[in-house]
Amino acid sequence: MTTQHLKDIQTNFERAITPFHIFDLDQDKLEPYREPHTKDHFCLMFIDKGQMKMQVEDRNYEIMENSISVIFPGQLSSKEQVSSNISGKMILFDEVLFCSDILRNELRIYNYDISTKLNYIALPEKESEETRMLLKQIELLYNDLTSVKKEQARFFIKILLLKLVEFVHTHVDRESLKNENAKVYANFLELLERSYKTDRNVAYYADQLHVSTKKLNQITKKLAGLTAIETIHSRIMNEIKQLLLLSTYSHKEIAFELGFNSPAALNKFVRSKLGETPTELQNQLIQMYNT
Repeated sequence: MTTQHLKDIQTNFERAITPFHIFDLDQDKLEPYREPHTKDHFCLMFIDKGQMKMQVEDRNYEIMENSISVIFPGQLSSKEQVSSNISGKMILFDEVLFCSDILRNELRIYNYDISTKLNYIALPEKESEETRMLLKQIELLYNDLTSVKKEQARFFIKILLLKLVEFVHTHVDRESLKNENAKVYANFLELLERSYKTDRNVAYYADQLHVSTKKLNQITKKLAGLTAIETIHSRIMNEIKQLLLLSTYSHKEIAFELGFNSPAALNKFVRSKLGETPTELQNQLIQMYNT
């Protein structure tokens, strides 16, 4: 199984200026995505014509025209039986564009099981037309990027994503919010927000939630596509990125702010997740978001 990296797909120019990549969808462009794989980024596919079969984790989907799919980082997926007339758009983008902070806070109720709900959405005609219009605007800006147009394109991508989040919240059965697993997951996320700087042991969270570590892992994997430790590490990594990009903290200060016992421990954590040092990550983020 392979993991696809956004930085390997983008051109050097793209890596320097923007955290996303958009292209037309056809059989050839889908070829790298046929075999089971994971990604370190988000993938949004809008199918305008044609059909295919798609598997995400243990879920199987019949993808038809006028449908959209968002695959999350770390989710195992594959595509097969792709029709010859398949066409549409694909956008690859990173965590910052997914509005994660908004969903964790102001729109928290929309965040339940969102990584599963967005895997496949059959859109009504009205929503399909709105999606086409937004994708057209994004592509026009993408093909003539400047610093201002980059921000405009990011704005349109966020509008599209928030429309999808609202659509699934309105149209997908809300009974899932009432079940016990969803409550445990919501409490886990709330506890994680309070404790991720000091506690990153799955056993601590399981104990606080009165479930076994095995049960907690099963719940987080089913509802979000990540294990409990992957969820914890993802939250820490997001905060590292925010501090590297937006704060004046030194790497030593960031390390101690986030509960690492030394800058070397921070370095080891970042390298294990991204294959680069905090300095390299910081330079990449500055290039990407401040260009």
